[in-house]
Amino acid sequence: MGLKRKWASAHFFIGERSASNQIWLLQRKLMESSLAQRIHTIAERIAESEGLEVVEVEVLGGGKSRMLRVTIDKPSGVTLNDCEFISQQLGTVLDVEDVMPGGSYKLEVSSPGVERKLFRQKDFDRFSGEKVKIVLKEARNGRKTFEGVLRAGLPGEITVEVSPTLSIAARLDEIARAHLKFDWH
Repeated sequence: MGLKRKWASAHFFIGERSASNQIWLLQRKLMESSLAQRIHTIAERIAESEGLEVVEVEVLGGGKSRMLRVTIDKPSGVTLNDCEFISQQLGTVLDVEDVMPGGSYKLEVSSPGVERKLFRQKDFDRFSGEKVKIVLKEARNGRKTFEGVLRAGLPGEITVEVSPTLSIAARLDEIARAHLKFDWH
């Protein structure tokens, strides 16, 4: 009789969660945040000359797989030429000024899409009357997520009309994330 052997397969990772490792991760996040802010400032100078707005700058990955993602917008909508212009101009400035550590990176420039993220007061002001989804940092009445129509609020605050009888007011610093909500139906 042949003996069949069956092996169990398991996937696991052994990692160290030491204080020094956590400090290193925190320092890396701070460096990337500072780098993203610096790039955002450079990108804004370039974008303003073309009537564009820099919505977001993200520095992702590391080493040879580092990616720089820049999201731009304008009231009439972003064109391929807008993305190409920002990509060429920003890429040149970043390379000449040696802004990206390690030298190697991929640059991605795009529009924010139909479900644009909202970050600043001017974003919320611009899209007042539109459908939005917000996620609060802390729950209210057992909920963190609300969808509804964005209404004007006090400075530093927004109001979302969830239903005719329910509106949620939140300060910008209470919002974890927010974006436009496109009706796909």
